[in-house]
Amino acid sequence: MSKQIKLKKGFDIRLVGKAENKIGDFQPVKTFAIKPTDFIGMRRPKVIVKEGDTVKAGSPILFDKKLEKVQYVAPVSGEIVEIKRGEKRKLLEIKILADSEINFENFEKFTEADIAAASREKLVDHMTATGVWPQIIQRPYGVVADPEDEPKNIFISCFDTHPLAPDYDFLLKGQANYFQAGINVLKKLTKGGVFLGLSGESKSSEMANIQGVETNYFSGPHPAGNVGVQIHHIAPINKGETIWTLNPYGVVQIGKLFTNGHYDASKLIALTGSEIKTPVYAQTYIGSCVDSYVAGNTNSDNVRVVSGNVLTGEKIKRDGYLGFYDHQLTAIPEGDYYEFLGWMKPTTEKLSYHKALGLLSFLYPKKEYALDSNVRGEERAFVQTGVFESVTPMDIYPVYLLKAIMAEDFDEMEELGIYEVIEEDLALCEFVDVSKHPVQEIVRKGIELIQFS
Repeated sequence: MSKQIKLKKGFDIRLVGKAENKIGDFQPVKTFAIKPTDFIGMRRPKVIVKEGDTVKAGSPILFDKKLEKVQYVAPVSGEIVEIKRGEKRKLLEIKILADSEINFENFEKFTEADIAAASREKLVDHMTATGVWPQIIQRPYGVVADPEDEPKNIFISCFDTHPLAPDYDFLLKGQANYFQAGINVLKKLTKGGVFLGLSGESKSSEMANIQGVETNYFSGPHPAGNVGVQIHHIAPINKGETIWTLNPYGVVQIGKLFTNGHYDASKLIALTGSEIKTPVYAQTYIGSCVDSYVAGNTNSDNVRVVSGNVLTGEKIKRDGYLGFYDHQLTAIPEGDYYEFLGWMKPTTEKLSYHKALGLLSFLYPKKEYALDSNVRGEERAFVQTGVFESVTPMDIYPVYLLKAIMAEDFDEMEELGIYEVIEEDLALCEFVDVSKHPVQEIVRKGIELIQFS
């Protein structure tokens, strides 16, 4: 029996520049990169290639010494042109100059009957050796799953409510057979259930017909599409339990591996934001250089390019690389200026959750805004307003949790729900915070304190 869950708490950040559902024509991307910084919790990456080596799509290029079984592989075939390191030789990027035609490593193919007959150990070994395992993220902690663990349940959110988020139905159009194959594999990895979260406002998704899963419908403002919120309302995490989560793209990639015998890193990404001249989708591969999508396609040179969305994404250079888990590139005006009077200046052109003096956006709830990166303030003491609770559709107390983290009070952190959240679940708190605290950084600090205590 599917559930219909209506969430009232939250806030939709409506921005100008949503991608039109069509694929644009762009210059071929020449370089791609795998960035260890994309994999939260990777502390001891070991590079197994050197500059000048040639690789195929699916060739191992590094692993984490903490999880040596899990291989991170090349998304495309070509030459390793740079292994970039930072301070104290921290590994930043492994860059690949792509071949004009992608060549693949050949892996074993599985029929539906083969998957059904295979042992869990065989499936896990196949996934960890071929590059698809990093698509599985574990809760708590929000890190790449440990293949030695067995999760209580597996959750997949099939829609995204972040600002200017891509349309997953468009991203995955015609790939339901691969999605089903991926689900067939995932079902073998847990004695619990596989749960799909679908949008309650659009029930035409191809994913609604997937077999062997429990489907639940969520409606309401952001963060209704966050898998952490969906877990909270269906089967909350308790201390000592593990739940695995995937993006729908990861499920499709697993399905392609088992069906075709290739590590297929091809993907559609949405080019979004008020500074993008032509907001459309682009066909590319994991880790692509964004220069081909930005050069000549922005309204000015003074823009902030974000891999991902403006709430949880990462600022990158105009010739930087798309994050491993990102399906969206966003360009907004850079907010590098001082504004006289700030929020006190009467205007209808600024979006605010608060009905503050001068900020009249609440009078136009459906309006889309062209916002920049200016935070309009600086960090100060917490102001107790109750606003965090009004944008967090979970039975937790965000302000008290954040204070417990800052005080490094482990018992309080556990009692207040640290196991249930990662950064994206409280990202809206950072947006609405009049005290300008780096909420997501604080959440990650708390997770690491608990994880390594």
